[in-house]
Amino acid sequence: QVHLVESGGGLVQPGGSLRLSCAASGIIFSFSPMAWYRQAPGNERELVARITSGGSTNYADSVKGRFTISRDNAKKTVFLQMNSLKPEDTAVYYCATLGGAWGQGTQVTVSS
Repeated sequence: QVHLVESGGGLVQPGGSLRLSCAASGIIFSFSPMAWYRQAPGNERELVARITSGGSTNYADSVKGRFTISRDNAKKTVFLQMNSLKPEDTAVYYCATLGGAWGQGTQVTVSS
């Protein structure tokens, strides 16, 4: 059974940074593409960033140049480094596998 656990969310001021982590179990992590999504109140869940098993990445236009997705296969963990945060980045952030497994989410709030 796939199990994903996100951590690292919190309250940060505009312009600040956060690093999210997602620890995976129950999958052959090194072969698994991974992704980060987010959902703000009243909005649909949207793709933020994804990373292939080989380390290739792509990003939503709204976060390009500010967010970086990475992975540590030895630790079975995927990260999302978020810099220059804006109030519109406020959302619950989820990690996910292409097979449709989801974590429970971690809240990110950007506010002064």
